[in-house]
Amino acid sequence: MAHDHAHADGHSHGHSHDHDHDHSHFAGSSERKLLFAFVLTTVMLVVEAAGGLVSGSLALLADAGHMLVDALALLLAFLGARFAARPADARRTYGYGRIEVLAGFVNALTQFALVAFIIIEAVQRLFDPQPILSGVMLIVALVGLAANVVVLRSLHGHDPDDVNIAGASLHVLGDLLGSVAAVLAALAVRWMGWLWADPALSILVSLLILRSAWSLVRRSGHILLEGTPEGVHLEEVEATLAQCDPAILDIHHVHVWQVTAGSRMATLHAELAEGADQARVLTAIKTTLSERWKVGHATVQFDPGHCPDELEGCGQENRHVH
Repeated sequence: MAHDHAHADGHSHGHSHDHDHDHSHFAGSSERKLLFAFVLTTVMLVVEAAGGLVSGSLALLADAGHMLVDALALLLAFLGARFAARPADARRTYGYGRIEVLAGFVNALTQFALVAFIIIEAVQRLFDPQPILSGVMLIVALVGLAANVVVLRSLHGHDPDDVNIAGASLHVLGDLLGSVAAVLAALAVRWMGWLWADPALSILVSLLILRSAWSLVRRSGHILLEGTPEGVHLEEVEATLAQCDPAILDIHHVHVWQVTAGSRMATLHAELAEGADQARVLTAIKTTLSERWKVGHATVQFDPGHCPDELEGCGQENRHVH
């Protein structure tokens, strides 16, 4: 929708809004995946906790503890996806989509606390090995591994920008790695008598989880800070838009950010040649943003000569002259 206002001085101001709040397909799919993952993870954490207590395996108990945190994280992610599907209102004009990002951010932070707990317990076990029933441990670990594979496959194929599902997948991946470690530790204890393998592999898995958690914290934090999405370079955006229509004299004050998965926004100022067809230029700019950078919502301001924002001290650090 474009608004063009004629002024007495002959200049004009154009402002375009194009909201894209249709996330129902992604939201519905995400909800089903997360609910299934939550239910199966909850069942498995009970099984692994019982197996860990019976066998005396730290790897199983650590994985059960991991699954407990993950079950809560998956529940939080499910609620995030459900709230994100709520329509926009007068107080939240972009809707509730960013709840998904907050859920992903919180999920990643919980991993740091979990890793610290596992490492502390594992170090204590290295200095004071405990007897382990490797047969029970192996069976439970194999069942947990199979369940985690099923859950991870169910979460596969999400929108690459969906950090909520990414956060949930990170937790499940951590569970899967924990189950692999438990299987390897059970085999090492059963066939080699290596009691130290149980805590040692727990530490290894914790370090792998830590790396992935840090990556997710950075991604979700970048979105919350309204950073430029990956693959979008503002200088390239400015240069490309300046070339998309011959009537464009200048493109400046370009901002591109992301509200949530599949929802990129942009604002920019454009200075046009005298008598330019604003509707045509508006279409060219919005089409280029959509096709090149998947921007679904764009606000374009046509400046009447000199940019009024620069008179207010905005500076000229973000200008591209065509």
